[in-house]
Amino acid sequence: MRHSHLVCLLLVATVLSACGPTMTNKIAEFPHMYDDRRPLSILILPPINKTTASDAKELYSTTTAVPITEHGYYFFPPAVVFDLMKQDGIFDTELLKDVPPQTFKQKFGADAILLVEITDWTTSYVILSGSVTVGIDMTLRSTSTGEDIWKRKIVEKVDTSGGNNSSGGIAGLVVKLAVAAAQTASTDYVPIARMANAKAIGGMPYGKYHPLFDKDRTDQITTPSAQKRE
Repeated sequence: MRHSHLVCLLLVATVLSACGPTMTNKIAEFPHMYDDRRPLSILILPPINKTTASDAKELYSTTTAVPITEHGYYFFPPAVVFDLMKQDGIFDTELLKDVPPQTFKQKFGADAILLVEITDWTTSYVILSGSVTVGIDMTLRSTSTGEDIWKRKIVEKVDTSGGNNSSGGIAGLVVKLAVAAAQTASTDYVPIARMANAKAIGGMPYGKYHPLFDKDRTDQITTPSAQKRE
């Protein structure tokens, strides 16, 4: 009997460990962020919009500079970069993804470029519940070697259903429906995009201009496979 109980406990432990996020440390996951390829300056390219929301690119572009700067990196403003690239005949943001990374080294002196794809920018409203979702896929690419030295995928979903309403009956139902619809429609995407950025860039090794620069090698982070479930 004791043997069977032990087997059951081991099985439960195995299942729980499989369901939990897989952890590693920063230097193991992103070794090139700690060697001679580590960037001091990052050029943030205008985001690539993979959604049907026409305003997603413009709104999201306002959210990346602050977290990159606070994380200890010098950054090049996306608007200025895009204006200069237009002078070279590149008008479509999506085309920048195919420009050799070394071009940004030669033109701007940047150590790395940050590519961002907006994968989700949606409002969902079903009867009494609603939500607003922002998804981003970030890649940091070295302008010296062309290698991807850091990646992160985040989906941030905010519930806009309005919580519980104390009113009962049909009247309470109508009130809750109205609250959920109003809150979902009025929710600003920008704060949610900032929350997504905070989670994404929070897992990036610190830059030279941060007090914890090169002191975070053993900091624990989730692996990319676990990040996709966040």
